[in-house]
Amino acid sequence: MTGSEASPSFRLAYVPGVTPAKWVRIWHERLPDVPLTLLAVPAADASGVLSGGGADAGLVRLPVDRTVLSAIPLYTETTVVVVPKDHVVTAADEVTVDDLADDVVFHPLDDVLDWERRPGRPAVERPATTEDAIDLVAAGVGLLVLPQSLARLHHRKDLTYRTVADAPASSVVLSWPEEATTDLVEDFIGIVRGRTVNSTRGRTQPTAEPSAERKKAAPPRRQSPAGRSAGKNPRSSGGGGGAKRGRPRRRS
Repeated sequence: MTGSEASPSFRLAYVPGVTPAKWVRIWHERLPDVPLTLLAVPAADASGVLSGGGADAGLVRLPVDRTVLSAIPLYTETTVVVVPKDHVVTAADEVTVDDLADDVVFHPLDDVLDWERRPGRPAVERPATTEDAIDLVAAGVGLLVLPQSLARLHHRKDLTYRTVADAPASSVVLSWPEEATTDLVEDFIGIVRGRTVNSTRGRTQPTAEPSAERKKAAPPRRQSPAGRSAGKNPRSSGGGGGAKRGRPRRRS
């Protein structure tokens, strides 16, 4: 590497509600010499950040611009409705969209759910952000339907939530610019897919040569008993063993 070349690094964008901590920890274990920078971006801006080269990859919500971005599905979230703790819907563990028909349901400008028909009665105006909508729910003005991770992110002691069985769901994907599928991107794909370090696609793992200290000398060849005795028995060699004694003659 020349002095003008930058050291390798990896920029990972992520949207609100997504928790990349587990994958980041594995990255640091496997590639300790490659810094990973986390970039928090609004869900609506994620595709633009990736396609514009602002990050190498991102943990984002669908939809993404599939004309320029690749995407690997990771998981689909449960959708919930956030309500005051004394609201009638808290009597059930799960509700439907029709159960919210008589309530004002906020639809913030940063809503990540794809509604064909918005539930409940519309508010006078749309809150700018999910956080603003949460404040209005706490004030008892209306309700909010959103992914469970966002309900947890904006948790308040005076609010709770219930699953909405028939609401649209939000899917989280790993996405990156298709024309910029680098080795580091492949490494991160392997991490989120649970591959071991030796099976990460696109990366050649070096094969370690045994060290000199670990090489054992071949054991000496053992001679058979016949081999050890061959040529060593004076009587069998015929050399210097003395004449054989005959049987003594009997005197008559």
